[in-house]
Amino acid sequence: MITCFIEYIIDANKIKEFEHYAKLWIPLVDKFGGNHLGYFLPSEGASNIALALFNFPSLAAYEIYRNKSIDDKECQAAFEYAEMTACIINYKRSFFRPL
Repeated sequence: MITCFIEYIIDANKIKEFEHYAKLWIPLVDKFGGNHLGYFLPSEGASNIALALFNFPSLAAYEIYRNKSIDDKECQAAFEYAEMTACIINYKRSFFRPL
């Protein structure tokens, strides 16, 4: 199993827009064989950092999800929403394995 960790730099004035974007992705990751562990939004401290965590059985399964998401209409709509609202400034993706 692998866990994908995404750290987002978001527009602190668009947290509601980012929250909507996040809610779109949770069922989409699950739809393609992942297990979404949730999004974590700013609370105390930095107001422009958000996190996401989700698991896939393997890196190969994650790559299948990535390839399928490119052509999926719901995924395309989520990507377009983020672009339209400019709620995400930047992000970085890392992968971890459980110990």
